[in-house]
Parts: sequence; C-alpha cells; structure tokens
Amino acid sequence: MKLSILDQSPISSGQTAKEALNESMKLAQAGENLGYSRYWIAEHHDLPGLACSAPEVMLSYIGANTNKIRIGSGAVLLPYYKPYKVAEVYNMLATLFPNRIDMGIGRAPGGSAEATNALSDNFLQQVWNMPNLVNNLIHFLDDDFPEDHEHSKVTASPLPEISPVPYILGTSKKSALFAAENGLSYAFGQFMSDNDGASIIQKYKDSFTPRKRGDRPTVILTVSVICAETNEQAEEISLSPLIWSLLKEKGEGHLGVPSIQEAKQYVLNPIEKTTLHKMKQNMIIGNPHVVKQKLNELQTLYKIDEIMIVTITHSPEDRIQSYQLIAEEILKKRYDLN
Repeated sequence: MKLSILDQSPISSGQTAKEALNESMKLAQAGENLGYSRYWIAEHHDLPGLACSAPEVMLSYIGANTNKIRIGSGAVLLPYYKPYKVAEVYNMLATLFPNRIDMGIGRAPGGSAEATNALSDNFLQQVWNMPNLVNNLIHFLDDDFPEDHEHSKVTASPLPEISPVPYILGTSKKSALFAAENGLSYAFGQFMSDNDGASIIQKYKDSFTPRKRGDRPTVILTVSVICAETNEQAEEISLSPLIWSLLKEKGEGHLGVPSIQEAKQYVLNPIEKTTLHKMKQNMIIGNPHVVKQKLNELQTLYKIDEIMIVTITHSPEDRIQSYQLIAEEILKKRYDLN
C-alpha cells in the first residue's frame, strides 16, 4: 500500500500563520523521511484557521527543502484561474523539481461567498465551464493544441522534461465520470463525503478512457486519520479538530484548532453530541494496529493502491507522530525525526 499526505495547513490556537506554514514544510520533510509517496497542500481563501491560500508558493518552498517526495496541490481551484497561467506555474515547478509535481484540480470555492466574489467576477459561470477549462489546461501541459485552435501558437513555458501529473479531485459520481472520460487520475475525498465511495470509484474504473497509450485508471483515496500510541491518546487528540469543526459550523473557530484542554472545556449540547459522533464515523482514530487494520479494510473495499491521509491536531508534534506511527506500522519505515 502506498501512503501519502494531504495538508490543509491548519493554524492552532496560539500559533501564527507563519508558524503553521513552517510546520507544513516540516511535515513534508518528515513525510519524505518516513517513506510517504507524495505530499499535497490545499488551497483555501479567507477561512479562519487555515494558512495556505497559494499552494504554488508553498510548493516552491517545500520543493526546495525536500529531495524526492512528490509534491502537489490538493487542489488548484481552477474556476478562479486561466488554464494558461496555471499551466505556466506548474510547468515552472516541474522544471525546478523534475518528476515530482502533481496537480490536483478542483472546482470548490474554498472559502466564503465574499472571498469568492473578491477572487472572481464569474465563478459560477466558470464552474459550469470546468470541462473546457480542464481540457485547455491539459492541452497546455501537453503542448498539443490542434493547429486550428486559438491557443495553438501559445506555449506554457518553460516546458519541463516531465510534465506535472494532473488529478481530478472529487466526492461524487459526476467528478469520477469526468476524470474517467478524460483519461485523468482521480482522487476521491472520502474524508469529506457521505457518498458511496466504493461504487463511485468502481464507476471511474469501468468508464476510464486512456488519453495516451499505456494510461490506466489511477485512484487515491483521501481519509482523515489520527493515530497515537494508544486508543485513549488518539481519542483525546482527536477532540481538538472535532470541536474545531463544530465551532466553524457555528461561524466561530477563528482562533484556530483548540488545544486538548480548550476542547475538553467545550460543553456539547445534544445536537452537537450527535454531530460529533457522526463526524467520528468518517474518521479513523486509534493506535497503529487499529489504524492499519482499518486502512487495509478500506484498501480492500475500494480496491485502490494508495491512501492519502489528512491529519489535523493542535500540536504539530502530535501530527507528525501520527504519521510516524502509521509509517512504522504499515510502511515498516523507521526514521529518527529529532
């Protein structure tokens, strides 16, 4: 089983955005040392507690401070941007960091309605135009527009020896079919979906049409995991992101991920208790043996080769330890991170 990392670059209470971004870089370094296949960082806009609004900037920083782990966006929110500029940026990254760049493509707003309006005058129109946006982006990456196309004389320079690898990110049958019909790799966000992921991924595989000779359906499953040395410790650590999610739903949470002590002091009402229980059902929380067992079950259920793990904790040390314990248990990779 391949394991990878999705980082939302959370800001903890008492932490600055700069500190959070620096911890993201440290997480990528740890992931490389622990044998994770890739590290992706998400794009969010004006969302309290999330530090990364420009993955391409962080990828330059992270690429310069790592050596071999694949790095990418999770995701580029394409409706905000011209495909040509996105291709230029990721071709530039692929030139600087050969054979290491992924490009996750998404269409979510990634922020409030006010942030969306500040970023774009026609976001919803561009969401509807996603097939054309993705099609143009792929042609720019491959530098293969038909001669009669309006962009045929334009090159997204610099052209790297090995192009960025595009992925469609989604949580629905629609996104899976779009990826399959365009011969693109697919990343299914199980951690943020209540849909039947197994049937969606199977539909993707059954409908896959190769873009190039040798292409095959490639799937990454993204799950939320918190691992600690004991189940009790993992449950305690998980309280911080869970309470933070409840606070955000109420329009609060602007102080970032609460500490364990702060989370314990939060008084849950009956509705919130039910919500929290439901959120936990969509997470994997436990010791290394429990986490390995549940990840193996997901691998069997979804019939996939790679699982991408998103872990949010208040303490950066707890987060890295979670990834370390999983790597030691599954990848049999031991590395002294001190």
